[in-house]
This record gives sequence, structure tokens and C-alpha cells, in this order.
Amino acid sequence: MEAEPVVTQPNEAPQNARFWPHGWWRLMEIRIGIFPLPVYILAAALLAVLISIHKLANEISLVIVLFAFCGFTLAEIGKRIPLIRAIGAAAIFATFVPSALVYYKLLPEQVVKVTADFTKATNFLYLFIACIIVGSILGMDRHVLIKGFLKIFVPLAAGSIAAGAVGTLVGTALGLGTSHTFFYIVVPIMAGGVGEGAIPLSIGYSEILHQDQGLLFATVLPPVMLGSLTAIILSGTLNYLGKRYPAYTGEGRLQPGEHDELDANQKEITGHVDVDHIAAAGVTALTLYVVGIMCHRLFGLPAPVAMLFIAVLLKLTQAVSPPLQEGAFVVYKFFSTAVTYPLLFAIGVSLTPWDKLIAAFNLPTIITIVATVATLMAVGALVGTWMKMYPIDTAIVTACHSGQGGTGDVAILTAANRMTLMPFAQIATRIGGAVTVTVVLLVLARMQ
Repeated sequence: MEAEPVVTQPNEAPQNARFWPHGWWRLMEIRIGIFPLPVYILAAALLAVLISIHKLANEISLVIVLFAFCGFTLAEIGKRIPLIRAIGAAAIFATFVPSALVYYKLLPEQVVKVTADFTKATNFLYLFIACIIVGSILGMDRHVLIKGFLKIFVPLAAGSIAAGAVGTLVGTALGLGTSHTFFYIVVPIMAGGVGEGAIPLSIGYSEILHQDQGLLFATVLPPVMLGSLTAIILSGTLNYLGKRYPAYTGEGRLQPGEHDELDANQKEITGHVDVDHIAAAGVTALTLYVVGIMCHRLFGLPAPVAMLFIAVLLKLTQAVSPPLQEGAFVVYKFFSTAVTYPLLFAIGVSLTPWDKLIAAFNLPTIITIVATVATLMAVGALVGTWMKMYPIDTAIVTACHSGQGGTGDVAILTAANRMTLMPFAQIATRIGGAVTVTVVLLVLARMQ
């Protein structure tokens, strides 16, 4: 009598299978971030050897492995710590732990140099933002896109005014002084980050007050950093609350009834999108960013904002074919899945000075910053609810107004697991920050 054959599923190894190849395949399906476990171990060994023999070169292939290894390692640690893992610990660890390691000289000097040189030379933060913005916009419902863009200004403006008032009152009550609290703590938080916020703000203060710009920049930078950290933690907390109370969140959508045209592709894309369309979408995103750079050179409009509006125009006029939209969505998913944590690691090493962050660690300043950011988000959520928007998602977008520019947007939306909100986050950060800086400098000039 013949034995019955062992029936297995296509991806399932038989129970009596030997280690090779089925056992090995099981190991390859264990992931540290995006790394298969054996590849992760190999990458760790190779990087350790290269660092020990001082041969860590500023070469793109090597740098990608370095950033991915460090970024996903820190993110996985954050994801496994009880309690705080639910409030964005992965993004916090990937961004701020490297910053502390650099400050305390616990990260090898070669790693610091290669990371800083590559990040500053390539400016690949904007490659990430370009692909995220274009992919998420092209994946939106065209009929509700414009409504979302127009609506978000109302909770953003209301939240900003309330945050300015509450933050100033709290700082004054804690003995920081009304003028100091408003101009050097509250305003920098909502100025739009470092490059577009703290630097032009300090230059404006310097010209109006006739003080040293370097000292003023050192004064306004810590609130920018700590405000961004506060927004990350609160956004991660809102993501956790959204899981428990799903009626208050659209999980990346601002309005009830809003849906993505590419919902079918969001579940899982397994080769149904033509590679040519993926490549075409990628080069389209980059070309739109180049157009944004041209707009910045000619009109002074920030490149990401110009690119955002052009992408919206293309979407609304149906200038992009459905297959190309699907390709753009794949590009978006790839960057949000594979590039976010490596990018946060690079940002932490090269663009997040730990000493500036801890400079704000005194109780009155911390309370003032938390009160400012919490008010911004709470009022945004309340006004969003009144306008029939999802309060949690609206609060997360308004939180980006207190973020560290584009880097803060990435960290905040990563902690909240809502990278699809990047276009609205850019509105809050870039336009909201520019309006804040302009209005405050005009007010300060009239006061002199």
C-alpha cells in the first residue's frame, strides 16, 4: 500500500523538510525592518569590519546599507519597548538616539562623517518628500482633494492663534516674561523648522533689534527642536487613541466619505503595476521637484510647496493617466516603507544637534512648549470636528506646524502612521511657517 503524499501550501515547507532550503527560507522571511535576518547579520558584520579597518567610504551603495541598518535597528528597538512603542517610539529612537550618540561621541567618527557628508551633499530629504507628496496626491480622490486643501487652513489658523495666546500666557505665568515667551519660544515653534523658520526668524530679529544673529539663532533653535519632539509624541499618542476609538480618525484621511482612487492597490501590490509606469512616476516626481526649484529661484516660493501645488493641478485636471497614478502610488509605498527610518537616522546624525535640544530642558520652558503644541493640536481637532473633518487626523496635520520643517513632518507622520497626510503637512509647515515669520517680524518692526 502506497503512502499518501505530503500536501503542502505553495509557500509552506513540509514538516519533515531539511534545513536547506526550506529552513533557510524561513530564516529569510524573518525581518529586522526590511532586512531578512541573515542579510541583517551579514550587514552588521561587514559594517563592523569596515569601521574597524577605517574603510567606511562615502559611496552610495555602502551608505544605503549603513543608513538602513542603523535606522531600522533603532526603529525595531523603539517598537519593542512597552508603553512608549504605541506613541511613536520607533520614530523618536531613529531620530533622537543618533543625535545623542553623536553628542556623547558614542557613534564612530567615520559613521558620523560619512552620514553628515552624504546627507548634506545629496539633500536626499527632498527626494523623499518629492516622492511622498506626488505619490500621495495622485492617490487621492480628485473630487475631495481641493476641499481638503481649502478646509485645512481653518483649523490651522485657529489652532495657531490659540496656541500663540495660551503659550504666551503659560510662559508669562511661569516667570519667563511675556516678550521672551512669545518671540523666543512660542513663535519659533510655529516658524516652520530650522532652514525656513529659525534662520530667517533670527536674521529678522537681528536686523530689527541690532543684535548678533548667531546668538539669536542659538536662542530660538531649542524650542524648534523640543516643539517638534512634543509633536511627535502627541501624534503617536493620537495614533494609539485612534486605534481604540476609530470613529474619530480617518486613518490618513481628513474627511468622512473620502476615499483613495487607488484603494485596491493599497492592500497589496504584487507586480500588477507595470515597471515602466513605476519608473515614469518616479521621474515625474523628481521633475516636478525641479520645477519647484525653478519657482523658488524665480519667485521665492519654497520648492516643496510649488511642487505640491503643481501635483494638485495635475491631479485636478486629470493630466496624469490612471496607470501612471498607480505607478506613483507604488513609488510612495516604497519610500514610506523602505526609506523613512534610514532617513530619520541620517537626520538625527547630521541635522539634529543634541546640545540645542537639551538646552531647552528646564521645567518652565518645557511646560510652555508642551502647552503651545497641545493647544495647537487640540484647537485644530475641535475646529476640524466642527467642519466635519476627522479630529485626530486634523490634529496631526496641525501638529506639523510645530515640527522641525520637512524633517519634522517625516518624523511626526511616521509616529502617527499617516504618511498619506504629507501634502497637508507641507501646507501646515511651509505656508503656516512663512505666514508666522512674516507677521511676527512685521509686528516686531512696528514695536521698535
